[in-house]
Amino acid sequence: MADDTTPKSSGPVLQLLASGLQFWIRQQCEAVESLELQLHGSAMALLRGRLEGVSLVARRVVFRELEIEMAELRSGPIAIQVGKLLKGQSLRLEQPFQITGYVAFTGAGLSRSLCAPSWRGLGDQLADGLLGLAPLQAVSIERDRLVLTAQGMRCDTLPAAVEGCLEVQGVDNELRVRLPGDPNIAIETANLEGGMLQLHGNARVSP
Repeated sequence: MADDTTPKSSGPVLQLLASGLQFWIRQQCEAVESLELQLHGSAMALLRGRLEGVSLVARRVVFRELEIEMAELRSGPIAIQVGKLLKGQSLRLEQPFQITGYVAFTGAGLSRSLCAPSWRGLGDQLADGLLGLAPLQAVSIERDRLVLTAQGMRCDTLPAAVEGCLEVQGVDNELRVRLPGDPNIAIETANLEGGMLQLHGNARVSP
């Protein structure tokens, strides 16, 4: 979906670019149920290979075995090789760009993700640090609590953003586990809202 401020004469190029970006995003993920894009920028800038930004809303995404219920993101400027697209070649993003926004996870999605091979070690680290037991059996969200279960025992926790990382804190004790951070991702806030874990922040994407 093109930005309303973009001249109509650039419509076909923007539609081609939107299709290329959708295909590129879907290639990065194992699954995407729905994806809405809005492109920002002028026709002149686009022909010079610069897109001012992209806004996206995606639902039920699986990225590296991590189940994301919803993502709302906005990118910074992106360098685009429009000439290759016009020649029928696939879109390639070659320069890093910044994104800001939030991602949201359901308890069921977190439970499946943290029991999957790619993330099981992280789930067991949470269970061991907060319950003294492993492996992690399940994760659920009950009202304003993130509940971890291992070997029939449960621990009510709260999420927090600490120094750009996600930290999970026990409600009934002083135990806390800070998950390993990615230097390209900075989590600014973490909260439980609408039955989901929401993480707001920014990231640097390196194609």
